[in-house]
Amino acid sequence: MSRAYAITAEAIAAERARVDDDLDRVDLASVIALDELELAEVTPTDVKIRILVVSAEHNIAHAALADTVNIADMRGGKIYPGNSAVGEVVEVGRDVKRFKLGDIVVTHCNGAPDLEGYPLRIWAYDQPGSVGWYAEEAVVGDWQLVHAPLDCGLNLWEIAALPLRAPTAYHLWRRAEGIFRLKVPQERRGTMNVLAFGGGVSELFLMLAKHRGHNAYFCSGSAPRRAALEKQGIVGINQKQFNRFAERSDVKAFNKEVKSITGGESMHIVCDMLRGPVFPAGIAAAARHGVNISAGWQLSTVISYNSAGASTKQLTLDHTHYETLAGIEAATSLYGSVFKPTIHDEIYSFEDLPRAMVEMQANQQSGIPIIRVANDMPESVAALIP
Repeated sequence: MSRAYAITAEAIAAERARVDDDLDRVDLASVIALDELELAEVTPTDVKIRILVVSAEHNIAHAALADTVNIADMRGGKIYPGNSAVGEVVEVGRDVKRFKLGDIVVTHCNGAPDLEGYPLRIWAYDQPGSVGWYAEEAVVGDWQLVHAPLDCGLNLWEIAALPLRAPTAYHLWRRAEGIFRLKVPQERRGTMNVLAFGGGVSELFLMLAKHRGHNAYFCSGSAPRRAALEKQGIVGINQKQFNRFAERSDVKAFNKEVKSITGGESMHIVCDMLRGPVFPAGIAAAARHGVNISAGWQLSTVISYNSAGASTKQLTLDHTHYETLAGIEAATSLYGSVFKPTIHDEIYSFEDLPRAMVEMQANQQSGIPIIRVANDMPESVAALIP
């Protein structure tokens, strides 16, 4: 048996009844509970791993809130979440060639690649039968693992922040850049203005844009996270200065600021949720021929916008999901050289994982939240622990 966190439809219903369906009052710690899980047998192509470190992910909040879909109910009443982890290989199936005992690996969440390699479903979320990695141990297919780049220059907590976020950011960037270049080739505009809102994926997205030689701008209400990116040459914009775009006048003020700092050009690429209050701000800030790109569906599954205005502006809205297996490998190769995540000051214990989720949902963290699962770490990562 392995200790693992679970989210049940029953717990969701009880908490939503307690708060009269006011999602702003939901206590995620009342929904995410420690459980026991019997691991599957290791098949010839499976790998058993001991989970060392995980990061908190927003899709767990989606599952616990059931704000867009009740995924626990759809999955039969219970899910075991967690689709981003660093682990140590402790057992391999007889046909496994890529991994051996003692290897340090990172997971990915592409739960079911389609014919082109893109995920039909996400592991530990909507992929049927999938069991997540907010657990002490797990059994996974060997195709779900990548060797952790222990010599990349990052510490263990920084590496743990990236398995979900880095491939997402990499996918967002190559899509956005490719679409923009279909409209405006390199010889017409070599340097782009790139804007992103909010959290960890956006930070990595901008690091990649900056690495490619473009002007990068980070709009966030978190002063520590803006400061961390400013050290990498990424311009910070205080989202609170514009009242988090609560009113139309706030969006207009933001658009005026964007034009000012870009010499009247605005933003050629914008990365946002394509949802909520940042959506109209991102549309307003987009330059002609621009691309607004997003992964996920936080806050809502429906959006509306002025399609005539977007047409006149030659604006493209692109919805992405997660990366292909080849893209995941490519993103992992950029750990340390390009992707240098900002980590929250506190490293949470495994028992404090629900609190980490609560504080992430409340925007109380100074960086990406990391949860240490294993007390005893292998010698191979000892030097990587700050």
